[in-house]
Parts: sequence; C-alpha cells; structure tokens
Amino acid sequence: MKCKICGITSYEDAMVAIEAGADALGFVFYEKSPRFITVPHAKKIIKKLPPFVEKVALFVNVDADTINSTCQETGATLAQIHFEAPNELFEALKVPFIRVIRAQKREDILNFSDAYRLVDAYCEAYGGVGKRLNSEWFKNIDCSKIILAGGLTPQNVASLKEYGFYGVDVSSGVEASHGKKDSQKVKEFIANAR
Repeated sequence: MKCKICGITSYEDAMVAIEAGADALGFVFYEKSPRFITVPHAKKIIKKLPPFVEKVALFVNVDADTINSTCQETGATLAQIHFEAPNELFEALKVPFIRVIRAQKREDILNFSDAYRLVDAYCEAYGGVGKRLNSEWFKNIDCSKIILAGGLTPQNVASLKEYGFYGVDVSSGVEASHGKKDSQKVKEFIANAR
C-alpha cells in the first residue's frame, strides 16, 4: 500500500517520513486545524524536499483560485479537496486533485468509484481526529482506487492489507503531539503497511 503522512509542519518531520519510505506528504491549509501550515512555511519545506515524493495540499471550504495559487506558490503537486464542492470548482482547478469522501454509511464509499479517492470517517471537524471507519464496509468492494484515512495507527494498519487499498493516509496516529510526528511511529506505520 502507498503511504501518505499528513499534517507535516516541519522539514525534519518531512524527511523522517521520506526516509521511512513515505510516498506522499500532506500539508494542511485549513486554519482551524492544529496542523495548519502557512503558505510561506510550506513553501520553505517543499523547496528542500527530494524529487519523486507527492506533496499534497489539503483544503477545506475555499475557492479554486485559492487552491490553484497555493499549490503554485508552495510547489504542492496534488490538491486534496476535503469538502463537498460543486463540479465547477473541480473544472477550474489547474492542478491534479483528489476528492475526499467523508463516509457516514457504507454506500458513501462507492461515490466516485471510477476515480482515485480518499475515504475518511465523517465527523464535524475536518481530518486528523482519529475516528476509524468500519472495515466490514470494504468487504467485497474493489478498494484498488481507495486511499483509506481515519483512526489508523502502526498497530492496526497491517490488518487492512487483505482489502487491497491503493494506499493509507495517517496523521494523528503517528504523532507525538498535534503537528509533531513521532519518528518511531512513522517508521513502524510505513513498515507495517508494506
């Protein structure tokens, strides 16, 4: 499974994740998140990162212009759209993007099933609260285009291999504190996911 380490707020944490084998890093441009990062700070980190690692910019309730300009300015390579947005927004994006499905019931995970999508547990807040989806929902479903998020830890990620997810996305499950990664947990998470 591909691994994304989300909520990166420092160059040190970014490099720990990359050296442990992360395929993607997530940067949260949502001010209400404890993992919020400013555009100048993210740009400084991304500029120093090695090639062949996806730099994902996470957005909540903003317009296409904000998404386009933030990605262009920071060097982010993929936009993660963490809110219900009209088709016009997606059509106006000049960067590759991935939709987030905040699943409340089993049927939700089938939305946009022809596209790669990130599936997270629904909660009032957006992302990084450690709420886990019922893994039974994914039985007998083609999970090859699903990146699973929500409540993942180094201890439970290996149990997901049987479903054939494209990838997994973790934030709070590998933290020492909000926005600060625990290097041992990051290494264990990626090793156990593989």
